[in-house]
Amino acid sequence: MENAFIQWKKQCLNKIDLSKKGTVDEHISHIVSVLNNSDNYFTTSSCSGRIILIDNVSDSPVVQKRNCSWLFVTHNKCQIRDLVSGLENSSGDAVLKFEPFLLHVQCRHLEDGQLLHSVAINSGFRNSGYTVGKKGKIIMAVRSTHCLEVPLSHQGQALVKEDYIHFLVEVANQKMEENLKRIARFYECLQVALLPAESQSQRKLETDVKSVYKRRRRRGQIAACQESRDIGPMELEDCLDCGLDLFT
Repeated sequence: MENAFIQWKKQCLNKIDLSKKGTVDEHISHIVSVLNNSDNYFTTSSCSGRIILIDNVSDSPVVQKRNCSWLFVTHNKCQIRDLVSGLENSSGDAVLKFEPFLLHVQCRHLEDGQLLHSVAINSGFRNSGYTVGKKGKIIMAVRSTHCLEVPLSHQGQALVKEDYIHFLVEVANQKMEENLKRIARFYECLQVALLPAESQSQRKLETDVKSVYKRRRRRGQIAACQESRDIGPMELEDCLDCGLDLFT
């Protein structure tokens, strides 16, 4: 199985990128690089998340992908004018979608898949999971559920007013913003998870020391304020939590 994993990784990374874009999305290129440079992982497909307007010109779900026209797509926040312009070009049933970050990773060992699953869950991608194939392939899928799918036209005729499109743009952009935050958390957690055991212990020690220092500093501030202002402990805690400047 060790030799098989090495061979699978070599074949996958040497393949031509057949996606529409032809390259890894900018927002996740660093994540893909970290995983592919690891001895225990390699990515098989990925998408950083996208806002897309598609036009389905067929009622048959069997050939839905074949007969879809992409009216607009972005991996960043979108503008109202982009959707309105795309909708004007619709001749079928236009649907606005937000699709969150998606990543498929093949893992060398089961414990590697479990580690990556833990990273995904702790980063907010709670729909993640892994499968084990008949040939021993362990595939980890990083995904979440904060999607959006709204029909906007039927047979080329708009079903909604522009005010509603404005609202949908706000919703889609909020989802994209949250998506990018989760990607950042995933990358941070991934880096920590892939550190050697001794480096993780050192990082935990540094974090614990900083936490102790913060608690001591907070107690010192409370004591100083209480002494200078004759404020009760509970009242002083409330003031500090509200961010009031007690030293003026």
